[in-house]
Amino acid sequence: MATRKSAGNQTVYQLKITLKGIRPPIWRRGLVKSSTTLQQLHLIVQEAMGWQNYHMHQFSIAGIDYGQPEPDYEFDVHSENNVKLSQVVVGEKFKFSYMYDFGDGWEHEILVEKELPYSSDVHYPVCTTGKRACPPEDCGGPWGYPDFLAIMTDPSHPEYEERMEWLGGSFEPDVFNIDEVNQRLGMRNK
Repeated sequence: MATRKSAGNQTVYQLKITLKGIRPPIWRRGLVKSSTTLQQLHLIVQEAMGWQNYHMHQFSIAGIDYGQPEPDYEFDVHSENNVKLSQVVVGEKFKFSYMYDFGDGWEHEILVEKELPYSSDVHYPVCTTGKRACPPEDCGGPWGYPDFLAIMTDPSHPEYEERMEWLGGSFEPDVFNIDEVNQRLGMRNK
């Protein structure tokens, strides 16, 4: 386990969050404080990727699962609420997993690319770049997403109108809007 960082030694992690099982890749790069808890990181990933936080989640880090314990559902995880990144990240190039929506199975790889000095001029968390739109909630996971895309690009497909209505509008899979992501992340800072 990494040593704890004091407030005076606050550092920042540059993270790359990649949605696994999708080609071409969907990913985000951002900066978070080392004092960020896993519970806070869950919300950051939700905003950065574009998820709606409708489903359960968990982090798997060095063989330990963290999340929100749910005794009624036999969801046996360690509480993520007070675990700081600085307590579990052992250095640059460290990887761990974030699973969102156990039914659809959206697994994310989180890579600690760099450890950087904290800057009081930056409002953390912040997204610095990314690629492609996040899949819509409940579209079938990595195995159902290609079918969803095929339907959405073929107005003559028998399910096209139903999917458009379900989606509530169009979907542009290749579009990533960093300003929208940072606006959502900024709202988390208030």
